[in-house]
Amino acid sequence: MGSGIAHVFALGGFDVNLVDSSKDALEKALSSIKKNLAKQVKKETISTEEADISIARVGAETTIDSSINSQLVIEAVYEKKEVKEKILRELDSLCPSETVLATNTSSISISDLASCTNRSDKVIGMHFFNPVPIMKLVEVVRSIDTSDETFQTAIDFGKALGKKTVGAKDTPGFIVNVLLVPYLLDAVRQLENGLASAEEIDAAMVFGCGHPMGPLTLLDFVGLDTTLYIADIMYEEFKTVHYAAPPLLRRYVNAGYNGKKAGRGIYDYAAK
Repeated sequence: MGSGIAHVFALGGFDVNLVDSSKDALEKALSSIKKNLAKQVKKETISTEEADISIARVGAETTIDSSINSQLVIEAVYEKKEVKEKILRELDSLCPSETVLATNTSSISISDLASCTNRSDKVIGMHFFNPVPIMKLVEVVRSIDTSDETFQTAIDFGKALGKKTVGAKDTPGFIVNVLLVPYLLDAVRQLENGLASAEEIDAAMVFGCGHPMGPLTLLDFVGLDTTLYIADIMYEEFKTVHYAAPPLLRRYVNAGYNGKKAGRGIYDYAAK
């Protein structure tokens, strides 16, 4: 997600700095950006010159101190509240008071994350979708304290990137996941119930409903562990069966079958 967000900001004309404690992660991120820019050149959606200028706009640092002069900082670590809070606290102490702190969370309350800073009016959700260079949507989520100015800043940045921006209420799952997660969980339930094979369930939704991919393929792409974590947060909030993770999903995650990134999820990618 971080490399994808950096990609679209650089292509949109902004200087952007990637921050990660791991040099290997930074090298992989820069490699990913170059690879994806090359794909866009090949598809003739951008020129070679635009790709070269964009990658030149991207810096990479292993210390969070490099964020000190940023107008906007987007936190895009994994969905663990305590980790996100730690980063936001550090950013709050480092960055000037006018810097906007955004989170790419897909499920955690923006108000809860903002409360760990001394600038809750400057904290906002900017939820990008994976793969970021391709997916057009950004959910802009304001907390009860987010100022109108901060909200408009996030909207303007999103539009400058060529994204479709939608405002959303600060409730777990926002717009997309509050609708998508029950669909993914139901697909796993029906697989667990023996309604059909994974391939048949996916084919039915692709060819019957015109979806670009079936729910179980999408689940592997998103990550079974990520989906389970989001589902548990949403169930804790709403206490309805729609967000209760089926036992099969939890067994997959406990076994390390976290999806395509792990080489195994609903489907086995190791053989490929």
